[in-house]
Parts: sequence; structure tokens; C-alpha cells
Amino acid sequence: MKKIFYLFTLTSMILVSCHADLDQVPTDPDLFTEIDVFKDVDSAKGALAKIYASLAVTGQVGPDGSPDIDPSLIDEGFSQYTRILYTLNVCSTDEAVVGWGDPGLPNIHEMSWDINNPWTQGMYFRLAQVVSFSNSFIENAEDLASSNTEAAYFVAEARFLRAYAYLQLMDMYANVPLVTKVTSELPAQSNRQEIFTFVESELEEISNSLPDSRSNEYGRVDKVAAWALLSRLYLNAPVYIGSDMSSQVIANAEKVISSSYSINTSDGNGNGSAYDELFLADNNVNGAQNEFIFVVQFDGLNSQTWGGGTFMVHAPIGGTMDASIFGVNGGWAGLRTTKALVDKFEYSITASDSNGYPTAWSDSRAMFHTDGQNYEMEKVAPFKEGYGVTKFRNVDINGTAGSDSSGNHVDTDLAIIRLAEVYLNYAEAAVKGGGNLETAANLINQLRSRAGAPTITSSDLTSDFVLDERSRELYWEGQRRSDLIRHNKFVTSNYMWPFKAGAAQGKASDEYRRIFPIPEAVLLVNSNLKQNPNY
Repeated sequence: MKKIFYLFTLTSMILVSCHADLDQVPTDPDLFTEIDVFKDVDSAKGALAKIYASLAVTGQVGPDGSPDIDPSLIDEGFSQYTRILYTLNVCSTDEAVVGWGDPGLPNIHEMSWDINNPWTQGMYFRLAQVVSFSNSFIENAEDLASSNTEAAYFVAEARFLRAYAYLQLMDMYANVPLVTKVTSELPAQSNRQEIFTFVESELEEISNSLPDSRSNEYGRVDKVAAWALLSRLYLNAPVYIGSDMSSQVIANAEKVISSSYSINTSDGNGNGSAYDELFLADNNVNGAQNEFIFVVQFDGLNSQTWGGGTFMVHAPIGGTMDASIFGVNGGWAGLRTTKALVDKFEYSITASDSNGYPTAWSDSRAMFHTDGQNYEMEKVAPFKEGYGVTKFRNVDINGTAGSDSSGNHVDTDLAIIRLAEVYLNYAEAAVKGGGNLETAANLINQLRSRAGAPTITSSDLTSDFVLDERSRELYWEGQRRSDLIRHNKFVTSNYMWPFKAGAAQGKASDEYRRIFPIPEAVLLVNSNLKQNPNY
């Protein structure tokens, strides 16, 4: 039972009559009074569910209608958090192309976005909403939390969600306002150092206040989530604040690795791999949940959206792909991948097409559809250009489709942080000199063995190898842009992929595109803010 969502459907609210957190444009429903919401633990839990749900749904009724972000900024169906995360952090990289021509969408892969791009605007306001809702909850739940242990956990969880939102804002926009109290005043601009310090201190403090490892309800965070997010924060410290913090990556990763979370090794559907279970409709119960540290939940009946799992299952289906085996009623024929990702995986030359291009791999993480698809891309738009990706499905381990009998909306949850990422965080920091290379090789081999890929030794570990292993393990999970930036391969000529920056063979882009512009709608409201350079 995905209880946090059922709570949300019953008590869809958060309270604040007015606040200018990050100069947000999202609307607040104001359905209840503060007294009603925070009168007892059960009511407060419903308000907490609203914060979690702000990462999953897009309005007060699903899957569309009464949006919580101004539809003049971004279409409600596009505005769901993980859908925008995929668009900005995956479609801008070697891992994906999308052929649709919706406003602002082609500009993402072409690296030609501007200050009014709907997707960069949508992400800013979605994260601003998480901050706003969290600030309101933290302030209003303080009295209840002072005398009730469970309510104190709620406050710590809200602080985690706020810290996560600020880490993402810092990663994508760099210099955003840092607002931690409900206010109607226009905030001043902050910088990455200030936001980094805030996120770091918040996560360190709440790691002592959150529930113990895996003692919380599925879908709600515990102290391991704080350590895991710290490992991600420190891994990117060279980008954010110009400091190598590999030793801190290792320290926090070790705490996560020694916790009660575990890599899923349960091959529930008997196909020879336990990797695909992570992306099935029953991944909240099939063993994958043991690996999920922070997850956004979806339910085909109770949390309908055109983003989330629904987007990740429908959008990659097209051409000769059979939608029924994915548990949905049809494909949207949009998403594909480039040969740059395909080439990350080892393959047998005996399993190739007439042109010698791979059609089978020795690594079960290589989940590609090749029939009728071109390995070499001539254009972006036609669905046949680029291999299809079959990673996400709306079926359980028995092949049974999800709960929505219409085949529209899916039950597949999406992991924001899972244990495999932390293994790779450790390995990357170890290569930089922060940890034990034998331990790093062992951690990577756990992932490779699960996928049936050949094991490695510590001598195989280089910065580029770990970066490629991250792509093999985490592709289409919303991290690639940050990984490439950290390795100086995102906008530079150090690494090319098909149609990078709009060129068929790829080309370098401008350095300033390592971060996105602050939306013009925000600058028009708050004269305290300055646009990021060159936008």
C-alpha cells in the first residue's frame, strides 16, 4: 500500500495565505486552515504527504485540471517533477533524444534554451514549490513536533525535502534565493557557497533526527537518505564550490553501505537478471524497495499524472515495439537513445545487424529495442532514429499490467536515490584518492554481476571507467547532465555524441550552459535578482 499517496488524495493541502519563497508562481490551494491541519499527528501527516506529492503530481485533480504551476509557464502535463528532471538532465546529454516539437523541447538537446524556456521555468517553479510547502510545514508543525516524536520525524522529513530541492536548484541555477521562513518579502540572491553550506548543515543535522534505516514507511525518507544525499553533494563539490571533498563522499557512502539497504538480487520474473525488477510496476514490493533510498511513488489509480512512471513507460514506445508487453495501451513514440549510450555496453559481434551494429549485449542493463531502429542517427525527429529503450514497464514480475485497467497510467515508482548510486559515488571518490580501490572494485562488481557483465579488478578503475559505469547503471534516471559537468564533458569538445548542441556529429557548446537561466518571470517579480551570466 502506497500510504503516503492515499493520505495525499484524502488531504490535498498545505497552508499559507501568502509567501514569496523563491518568488514562486505556483498557486497554493488553501483548502484548510492551519488549525485544522496541525491539530494532531494524523492531520499533520496529511500535510507532509502534500510535500512528497509535489514531486509526483501536478495539481489538485489528476492527471490534469487545477494545476499548481501557472499553465502560462509550462503545460500541466509537462510540469511533473521527474518528467522535467528527465528532460533537463537526460535529453540534454548523450543518453536520450526526443523527437517531439513542443515549445522549448528541441532546444534542450540542442543546448539553445533561453530565459523563457518552459522546461527550465517549470523546474524552477516546481522546486520553488517544494521549498515553499516545506517552509510552511516546518514552521507550522514545530509546536506539535516539540511534544510528539512522530511529528518531529515529519519536520525532519520536510527539512530533507527542502534540502533536496535546494541541492537541485543549486545544481541547475546556481545563484538562487535561500529562503527558510514563510515570508512575503522579496528575498535577496544567494550563491552556490551559501546554498551548499545550508544543504550540508541541514543534512548533517537531520541525519540525527530522521528515523533509523528502513524503519520508516516505504516512500518516506530516513537518516540513510541524508547520508546518501550528502555523498552526492560532496561528489559535486568541485563544481559547486571548487573543493575536492572525496573523503567526505567516502565517509557518508560508507555509512549508507553499512546500513540495512541492499542491492536487489531477487530475479522475480526469472529472466536471468535482477536489474529489471527495479523498473517494474511492483517495484515497491518485489525486492527493489530494499535498494530504494529516496523514491517518488506512482499509482495508476490514486496519483495519476502525464509525467512520472506514466511518461517513462509510454514515451519510449514506438515503431515495432509492442505496448502490451509494457502493460500500457500504446506508445507516444518520442524517446530514444544515441549510439553513445549503446556503445557503453559490451556486445557480441555475432549478434549484429547487416551493418555490423550491435543487437545483443552481455550486460542485462543494456535494455534496447533494435528492430526497425537505426544505430546511426540521421535526424532527431523520426522515431526510427536511435535505439529504443525498454527499461521501464508497467507490469509486475508475473507480467500482469498495473492497476489502471485503461492502460493509461502506471504503477511504476521512480527512484531518486538508490543504493547503486552510492556504490558508484564511493568508487568515483576512491579513484580520486579518497578511498580503497579494492573496495570500489568490489562494489562495482556487485552491480556488474547482477547484470551478468564481466567483473573487473581495481586496476581497471579510472575516472572515465567509473563515469561510463554510472551511465550503464543509472541511464535515464536523471543524473547524466551533472555527471558530465563534473567530468568536464558536458559542453566541452572533450566528448561528443550525436546531435550534441544540434550538430549531427556533435559540437561544443558555450561554457555558460553548464547552468540554466533564472526564469524571466522570476526576475520581473524580484528586482533583487540578477540573471546568470550570458543569458
